[in-house]
Formats: sequence, C-alpha cells, structure tokens
Amino acid sequence: MARTKDPVVRSLLIDRAAQMLRTREPVTLRSLVAGTGVSTMAVYTYFGGMDGLWKALRQEGFSRLAAKLTTVAMSADPVRDLAALGTAYLSNALESPDLYRVMFDAGFELEDAAAADETLSCLVRAAERAKDAGRFRDDVDPLELATQSWAIGHGLASLVATGPLPRQALAHGVPLLTALFVSAGDDPGRCRRSIEQAWKAVLPSMDELS
Repeated sequence: MARTKDPVVRSLLIDRAAQMLRTREPVTLRSLVAGTGVSTMAVYTYFGGMDGLWKALRQEGFSRLAAKLTTVAMSADPVRDLAALGTAYLSNALESPDLYRVMFDAGFELEDAAAADETLSCLVRAAERAKDAGRFRDDVDPLELATQSWAIGHGLASLVATGPLPRQALAHGVPLLTALFVSAGDDPGRCRRSIEQAWKAVLPSMDELS
C-alpha cells in the first residue's frame, strides 16, 4: 500500500532544512528530523533522499512566491499592478526568509526551472500592459523593465528579510520604483500615486512606516 503523504510534514522538513542552512548547522538525515516527531524514512518518502530534498528546497521558494503573486488582484491601473507584484515579492520574502536565502543559490538544482521563470514572467506581462496603456514609452522593453523592478525588490528583500536593515527600509521602494517607472515614461505624480496605492494594498503596515 502506498504511503499517504502529508503536505504538512513535507513543509516541516523543508522549513527545517532551510533554517538549518541559515544557522550553518550540518544537515544530515538524523539532524534534520531531530525534534520534529518524524522518522528519517520521511525524507525518502517525500523527497526520495537528501538529493531530492535539496532540489525541493530551492523549488519550494519559487512555488511559494508564485502562490503569493497569484493573490495580487489585477486592476484598471497596470502600473499599480506591476508595483503590487513587487510588493508581493517582498511580502513573500518576509514570510519565508530562510527559504528566500536558498531560492537564488545556484548550488542547488531546481526541479522545474520553467516554473521559477514564470515568477518573472508575471512582472513582464504587467509591464506590457502598462506599455500598451500608454504609461510607458514605446521603446521600453517590458522584460528589461520587469528585471529592473525585480532587482529593486530583491535588493530590499535581501537587506530587510535576510540582512541588516529594519522593516522601515521597505518604504524606500516607493521612490525607487517611482524613479524607475518615470524614467520609462510615466507621469511623476500619477506614477507615485499608483505605487503608493500598491504598497498599501499589499503591505498595509506601510502606513506605519511613512
């Protein structure tokens, strides 16, 4: 009879492994399950062994990011939507900082690289919508703009979720994205309003940071 796999146990092992990597603890079968209430056999049941765990670990970071991005409701304002996807990225990093550290570690393979690439594609499509709506110039490359937007979000996430800066530093995202999108052709005042709206919708606590 096939074993029934409990997604809670799978998430437990993944989160435990990510935490151990952050604290530089040696990750072995025994150390991984110590104190979790599950046996070493669970690593084989859910991942086929430690090699499978490492692949699943990095992929899980992108899976959770993809799930977070799908919670962003699209609106009639494509610039707001592009900024909202960026703040969802930040929110995901803050919720799973240990996994966030592993997501971009090329030392671990991905189970599905295309699924990881789709997280950037979401931003590209939003940038295309904004360009089609006349918010950005005709010569703007949506992929390049989405990548630049991602870089801003990644920098903030790295410095706040896994680095030295306090959560208040997330407020820098508003002027940084405004400058980027204005350089792409958006109206300064309209752009700022769109981004501020996105920041408050996805990270309500931003009101406390301003």
